[in-house]
Amino acid sequence: MSTIHILGIAGTFMGGVAALAREKGHTVRGSDQAIYPPMSTQLERLGIALDPGYRADSVAPDCDEVVIGNALSRGNPAVEAVLDTGQRYISGAQWLSEQVLPGRDTLAVAGTHGKTTTTTILTWLLHSAGREPGFLIGGVAEDFGVSARVGSGREFVVEADEYDTAFFDKRSKFVHYRPLVAILNNLEYDHADIFPDVAAIQRQFHHLIRTVPARGRLIVNGEDAYLAEVLAMGCWTPVERFGFDPSLEWHAELVEADGSVFVVHHRGARVGEVRWSLLGRHNVLNGLAALAAAHAVGVELATVIPALAAFRSVKRRLEVIGQARDITIYDDFAHHPTAIRTTLDGLRAKVGDARIVVAMEPRSNSMRLGAHAQALAPSLDGADAVVFLHRPELAWDAAAVIAAVRGEAHAVADTDALLAQLGAIAAPGDHVVFMSNGGFDGAPRRFLAQLQQP
Repeated sequence: MSTIHILGIAGTFMGGVAALAREKGHTVRGSDQAIYPPMSTQLERLGIALDPGYRADSVAPDCDEVVIGNALSRGNPAVEAVLDTGQRYISGAQWLSEQVLPGRDTLAVAGTHGKTTTTTILTWLLHSAGREPGFLIGGVAEDFGVSARVGSGREFVVEADEYDTAFFDKRSKFVHYRPLVAILNNLEYDHADIFPDVAAIQRQFHHLIRTVPARGRLIVNGEDAYLAEVLAMGCWTPVERFGFDPSLEWHAELVEADGSVFVVHHRGARVGEVRWSLLGRHNVLNGLAALAAAHAVGVELATVIPALAAFRSVKRRLEVIGQARDITIYDDFAHHPTAIRTTLDGLRAKVGDARIVVAMEPRSNSMRLGAHAQALAPSLDGADAVVFLHRPELAWDAAAVIAAVRGEAHAVADTDALLAQLGAIAAPGDHVVFMSNGGFDGAPRRFLAQLQQP
């Protein structure tokens, strides 16, 4: 087996590639400059050595292959050294397509929102059916303890990201996977650093559709207008649509308003009732899509729906990390106003009139560029109070957003100030949700520790 060095190894996708490479017997090393849980914990548990930062000597001369993450660009010292020395390099998506996916039935989960959760649900359903699937999830699945596994079964489930592949391959990652079944969860404008408009994203989604064979299946959100436009560009694969509309091939009927109980219908026939711990209409749609995809590869749904009662989802998806002084603290991976709104709607349906306090770090590239600034305040309508971490380098002015927030709102310049402000705001009975797609300087657990002090 070969020695592989992964540049950008602590990213959720690249960390999964590292786990797969290690499982296949390769010696794996890696470098990154932003290393934080849960991926840092996974890599440590796998015994993979991490080299902090990027230097010209980060990659050893005897390395057989360098896998380069899409966060690295020309000018990065490690990248420049790899190019200058002529070492073999490849993207993570291409490595996966060449080393893991051949001979497998790939099930790809695409969409602006819900990819990680839906990928995990689908993997759990296949696992519960005894299929022993492989998977690569953009987060650490609570039920599996890892973000990726080769698996011994026929199916491989992959979170199919529309973000670009690498500095040398500007196609979306998902065009490498050539799935038998593709879920298209939803489509909105995002990734403002690489896509000029929605049409550019739709074009990439259509590239994905072009790769799905006629014997396969497209599982498509039937209530998403942008996806309907993508299908209208040309489709050569049977399509099954899902949503809340009874006219769709797959539809959900809510039993509980918070989404914790719903009935699944397929072509008008009742399939079964799901009872689980997840909240929100968005998660109902995620579950419905996963059930439809499992059905597409022959899983008898009546045998696996009961297993969803034990499903534990993914770390940092409205994850309860603790409670102190009768205050419940959540860690949530938020990167887009729609995801923020749907998450808060689900929590509101669960907690009723209890106060919800949000600690928000606008960290994604789109957030930092201000692409979602106008939509941010309305997305927080479900919160009673919001504290923004408005770092000095943020490219847009938070004053207008704060003024538009329905409830109480504050902006602070650093994490210490944020924790102090939360300490002044939070009261017994509150639900405090930390929202960021980064490490947030460990703020959720620091706040829990702050509350636990006598």
